[in-house]
Amino acid sequence: MHDDSQTLSLSPEDTGPPFGEGLVQLTLAAPRYLEEELVDQLLSHPDWAAGFTLMRAEGHSHQTVSLTPQERVRGRAGRISLQIVLEADRAQTLIDHLKQHLRKRDVAYWLTPVLAFGRLA
Repeated sequence: MHDDSQTLSLSPEDTGPPFGEGLVQLTLAAPRYLEEELVDQLLSHPDWAAGFTLMRAEGHSHQTVSLTPQERVRGRAGRISLQIVLEADRAQTLIDHLKQHLRKRDVAYWLTPVLAFGRLA
């Protein structure tokens, strides 16, 4: 049986692989009106983001950059959450690209280490 999963093991004294090694999950949170523009940026660079998951979400923040009056009353805004698992160095390259080509104050991102990634079949 072929196993194409990657597993990173961390010992108690290991703080994780240095940046640029291993897998991370890049999460982008953005207003729904930016969905197509963000997806277009990702689709134009399949070497950085071969696959991603896009979810509709709602978010609350003290920064009310582009809230509609309805969202202000509700206390939350319609958002998208986009998740990509990729190598850490590619994640940084993608972040740098998005900062240049999609300069939007109301797009947040964060990186999370991925301990394992694979397919069930």
